[in-house]
Amino acid sequence: MIELKTQSDMDAIHENGRVLCSLFDRLETWMEAGMSTWDINQFCEDYITKAGCFPSCKGFEGYPAGTCISINEQVIHGIPHKEKIVRLGDIVSIDIVCDRKGNFFADSTRTYIMGEVPDRTRLLVRTTKECLDLAIEAAAKPGARMNDVSGAVFEHANQNGFGVVRDYCGHGVGFGIHEDPNVPNFVSPFAQNLKLREGLVIAIEPMINMGTHKINTLHDGWTVVTADRKPSAHFEHTIGITKNGVEVLTQM
Repeated sequence: MIELKTQSDMDAIHENGRVLCSLFDRLETWMEAGMSTWDINQFCEDYITKAGCFPSCKGFEGYPAGTCISINEQVIHGIPHKEKIVRLGDIVSIDIVCDRKGNFFADSTRTYIMGEVPDRTRLLVRTTKECLDLAIEAAAKPGARMNDVSGAVFEHANQNGFGVVRDYCGHGVGFGIHEDPNVPNFVSPFAQNLKLREGLVIAIEPMINMGTHKINTLHDGWTVVTADRKPSAHFEHTIGITKNGVEVLTQM
C-alpha cells in the first residue's frame, strides 16, 4: 500500500535529507585511500548521531552497520569491515538512510572516485549520476508516470553501453526505510505504470554496471556483486511529488 505524505511530512524528511547531503559533501574531502570501510562507517554514524538522527540501516533486517559501503564490483549492501581498505583506483559507493525518532526516513547514495581510474570507469560513474538526474527530470514533467522515470535511467545507461541492474530497484520511503511502490531502473511490461501523484515520496537509485546487468550475492548474505566482477556505480536521491512539482529531499 502506498502511503502519501503531507508537505509537513516532506519537510521533516528533507530536514534529515540535509544531514545526509552535508555528510556526503564532507566525505568528499575527509575520505582518503588507506582508510578501512569500518573507519568510514564510524565517521558516518558519528556525524549522523551528532546531528540528532539515527543511521537507520543499523539493525534493519539484521544488517550490522549504519552504512552500506560497496567497492568496485560490489553493487550494493557492502558490509563495512576493519580489514576492507579503500585504495587509490577504487570507486566507492556509500548508501545511507537516516531518520529522527523512528520516522521521516531519508535515503541517499553517492559514488566516489578514489584517485585516477580508467576513462571507462569514470564514464560509468558520470553516466550513473546522469541517470539519476534524468530520472528526476522525468518525474517532474506534468502527468509523469513511473515508466518515464524507469525509462530515463535505462535509456541513458544503455546508450552508453552499460548494464542496468534489474534485481534491485528504488522504492517508496519516508515512514519506513522501504515502502511501496517499487521504482525500477528499466521498463518492465509487468510493472504497474502508476502516475506520480502529489504526496508520493520515492527513492530513485540507478545501479549501473560496467558489463552485464546480472548479479550475485556473496556468502555473507548481504553483499551484491556483478556477475562478471566488473565495476558498478550507484547514486540515489529521495524525492517528493508536491503540488509545485518535484522536491529533492536529500539535497540542501
